[in-house]
Amino acid sequence: MNGENLTMLTDFYELTMANGYCLHGEGDRIAYFDLFYRKNPEEGGLAIMAGLQSFIDYLQELTFTEADISHLRSRNIFDERFLDYLKTFHFSCDVWAVPEGTPIFPGEPILTVRGPVIQAQFIETMALLLINHQSLIATKANRIVRSAGGRSVMEFGARRAHGASASILGARAAYIGGCAGTSCTIVEQRYGIPAMGTMAHSWVQLFDSEYEAFERYAQLYPENCTLLVDTYDVLKSGIPNAIRVFDKCKPAGKAIRIDSGDVTYLTKNARKMLDEAGYPDCKIVISNSLDEFLIRDMLSQGACIDSFGVGERMITAKAEPVFGGVYKLVATEREGAIVPKIKVSENVEKITNPGFKKVYRLFDKGTGQAFADVIALADEALPSGDDYAIVDPYSTKKYKKLKNFEARELLVPIFIKGELVYDSPDVKDIRAYCLQNISEMWEEILRFENPHRYYVDLSVPLWELKSRLLEEHI
Repeated sequence: MNGENLTMLTDFYELTMANGYCLHGEGDRIAYFDLFYRKNPEEGGLAIMAGLQSFIDYLQELTFTEADISHLRSRNIFDERFLDYLKTFHFSCDVWAVPEGTPIFPGEPILTVRGPVIQAQFIETMALLLINHQSLIATKANRIVRSAGGRSVMEFGARRAHGASASILGARAAYIGGCAGTSCTIVEQRYGIPAMGTMAHSWVQLFDSEYEAFERYAQLYPENCTLLVDTYDVLKSGIPNAIRVFDKCKPAGKAIRIDSGDVTYLTKNARKMLDEAGYPDCKIVISNSLDEFLIRDMLSQGACIDSFGVGERMITAKAEPVFGGVYKLVATEREGAIVPKIKVSENVEKITNPGFKKVYRLFDKGTGQAFADVIALADEALPSGDDYAIVDPYSTKKYKKLKNFEARELLVPIFIKGELVYDSPDVKDIRAYCLQNISEMWEEILRFENPHRYYVDLSVPLWELKSRLLEEHI
């Protein structure tokens, strides 16, 4: 967020509702909200949590300026008592969240907010904006990184992103998802994520010959000499001129980049030419509107590629550019007691899970692999691997008893009474954490098409509470 006050970046109804809560004496009533999403992007097997740090920054900067209040007063619909409240507004909620880089699944809370409803409701827009966007990009990046089979993937999308903020935060999210670096220089400056790049076609066109362009570049950057070889003709001109420059300048770091054409055909032939010239150490970098499916297909056809630069289809999540997170009221408090709330719908998947809850990830003690998540009421004991029962949220017939597992709680405290209690890790540690967590998932869940469904079930007490509330609303 970089110190910018975005308090007024909110849906207008958040303010009209807040005004109403204030006037009806409900503003200080304690409410619980869950942020969750309903389906994985591109019908994949999982998503990756991202955006938490941006949300933390937003909450720490949350304050209404005189200009903000003056603007609201000019609308002539807000009571002065409410505007006076905004003058001394201080965020005082509790917040729990799943750490960035964690694999997440539909239906489970990835962020929970508890506090005065006038505050907890107000932050909905930014919570969704930040976590939806960055989780979407982290998820897409992770899919692309997995398709590369251990080869390096660089995020090259700055010029295709939907604005400056999307470029910066999107690059950070892509790095969390597993990218090795970014083309966006300011991201390195802010977050320490490696900035990477080679040359544009304009560099090659500017000089009198392709050879001269390559030679000048090799003289400037002998430790990282990556030559763009497709400005004129990859095999007849680009590769031969690159080899001539390598022979003359002898750069320590050698690579060629191809940004167009039949990549599989070109890389196979380029690899042969480079090897025959005595440069088996020369790397081949590919770019040009790539995604996980194109990368997978090229590699399966024998393309000779060492690393990828991926731009527009990653930074915009082009195939499915919406992450459908929602923010729903799940409980309130009366005289200190939690009162669970439920939203009922004719669409079964839109019926909410009521109450103040925790989420646990269950790991098989034999394999160490995660096999299910369970949503439980907050006052339930930690699940133990001795006949622990879980219920499918959409079918009571799918009732299971589990053994020989250990449970890990996913939601961790971020703010307590408005005070930050979370020690945010470095983004490099978040990236490593993400890749470690992905390794704990079954390979069948990681398929791009028809992945195995990872189960997110309910504890028996939560299912019983949900069933009772549903019966009351029939």
